[in-house]
Amino acid sequence: MSSYSQINTAKKLILGLQHVLAMFGATVLVPILTGLDPGVAILCAGIGTLVFHSVTKGIVPVFLGSSFAFISAIALTLSQFGIGAVKTGIIATGLVYIIMALIIKLAGVEKVKSFFPPIVVGPIIMVIGLRLSPTAINMLKVDGLIHPKYAFVALIVVLSVIAISIFAKGFFKMVPILISVIIGYVLAIFLGMVDLSYIYDASWIGFSDNALSSILTLPDFSSAGLTAVIALAPIALVVFIEHIGDITTNGAVVGKNFFENPGIHRTLIGDGLATIVAGLLGGPANTTYGENTGVLAVTKVYNPEVIRIAAIFAILLSFCGKFTAIVQIIPPAVMGGISIVLFGMISAVGVRTLVEEHLDFNNSRNLLIAAIIFVIGIGVSDVPLSDTITISGLALAALFGVILNKLLPENI
Repeated sequence: MSSYSQINTAKKLILGLQHVLAMFGATVLVPILTGLDPGVAILCAGIGTLVFHSVTKGIVPVFLGSSFAFISAIALTLSQFGIGAVKTGIIATGLVYIIMALIIKLAGVEKVKSFFPPIVVGPIIMVIGLRLSPTAINMLKVDGLIHPKYAFVALIVVLSVIAISIFAKGFFKMVPILISVIIGYVLAIFLGMVDLSYIYDASWIGFSDNALSSILTLPDFSSAGLTAVIALAPIALVVFIEHIGDITTNGAVVGKNFFENPGIHRTLIGDGLATIVAGLLGGPANTTYGENTGVLAVTKVYNPEVIRIAAIFAILLSFCGKFTAIVQIIPPAVMGGISIVLFGMISAVGVRTLVEEHLDFNNSRNLLIAAIIFVIGIGVSDVPLSDTITISGLALAALFGVILNKLLPENI
């Protein structure tokens, strides 16, 4: 933190840009899959992150982006009832977050923490990274098989991150992700993997007509809006467990207990208000991003100011079609290489949590809890609860871990 205070403004901007690159691919992918506008999603991510920081005392280095948990429900609602109904459903989702935060505040943080001891938290953090790992590998595939050219680019990116992290000095050691993305991007252009015409055709300034229509459309409070609320709002109950895991992971990376300060109720309120803002503007629901936590783990620059700089960048860049195009067409092989590092770092943080707590795995209780979390968390993708609501394997794993921790005796 002290070294960060000595960095000049230009270098702080570069650190912020690095976080933008880390979150961009996933944040844009959600609106692409659902039919929402990518530019609006980027705008909502930036504003939502600033809202989150204002609620959490500005001490939690978290970036918020588009949540994948709502993809099927948003896509179905948008196709059947339109953007107005989607807005109503997402606003209601944000309100559910806030209600849950108030319940947690009344129950007390110690009560909440008792459900998430290290034997539950460590494996959950590991599962978060391991569940994301297939996404990184899939970016290297063509027609279901790893493509040699994609693998080569990804390998160069990974080696660049390793080399910069180990051998670079001073400020360069803090931006291995940004430098490696640039190296991979240039290599991909040289190998003919980038269609630059997409950049040439993009406008410099302004939203698309679809984005403006989305922003200006009012929420729908008719029966269609009520249907959207029923489809979208309950998903917040599922995502809550993932939120706990993300905040725990972020705290483990930074070395702080965010359950106590600013409090998990504040992080939930921040998530809820950010999601309400997204609903008002026509973007997808927001959530905390593991990609950016991975950047923190790699760079060891934990100052939340960097994240706020990234949020401002996201807001400004949502108005710049050229830059959006440049980042949007970063080759999958490049992002795959970066993701291999980021997602692996998250899993490694989970291992570190178990090691630092000196957990005894000769104890059958610890073995059973960890084993169940690993198998369910990694082996189960999504379990449908209805046509629009699914519960992820991560949420199920956390739920089973919490239950087993409460039910199993200490010495078995």
